[in-house]
Amino acid sequence: MESWSDTEARSGNRWYALRVKSHCERMTAAGLRSRGYEEFLPTYPLRRRWSDRWMDLELPLFPGYVFCRFDARDRLPILKIPSLVHIVGIGKKPLPVDEQEIEAIQAIVRSGLAAQPWPYVKVGDRVRVEYGSLCGLEGILIEVKKRHRLVVSVTLLQRSVAVEIDRDWVSLVRPAARVGAMVAEAAAALGRARLAAS
Repeated sequence: MESWSDTEARSGNRWYALRVKSHCERMTAAGLRSRGYEEFLPTYPLRRRWSDRWMDLELPLFPGYVFCRFDARDRLPILKIPSLVHIVGIGKKPLPVDEQEIEAIQAIVRSGLAAQPWPYVKVGDRVRVEYGSLCGLEGILIEVKKRHRLVVSVTLLQRSVAVEIDRDWVSLVRPAARVGAMVAEAAAALGRARLAAS
């Protein structure tokens, strides 16, 4: 049976990243919502000290970006939003954000766990969360100040989000390229062993 998101993706409505003017993420998201678009502005809480007091802030997990689901063939209304800089893509062709990456970020926001922006990570072991509110989510496991975090990335933006998790919640996932290299190494070792035996 086909899911709603599969139908939407096939009909042309995909998630896109919108680059917006500095500190205009909320205004852009509100403008998209008022025009009837499905928008997604992931945020995280931050307590910041000012000279005379503490302030509780809600900051964007991806500063300068808002996600929006729309048909790229009908993007003119979005391009007319004053705070929009451009739709992320190659040249004038918008590139959609991977649906699973958006779903992963949405799961992190819904979980209520402590999340924060994180530098984009390209290497490292991928893990799958086996327990808790993020069960089934995959990302890269890192350790910061003796606490474990799961890093989930949006490849198109070259940005990542880290969420604090319990190390015992995850199991290792081996990427296909790495498994292929391991099989090739094992085959080479077997070949060397056969040559040595003959």
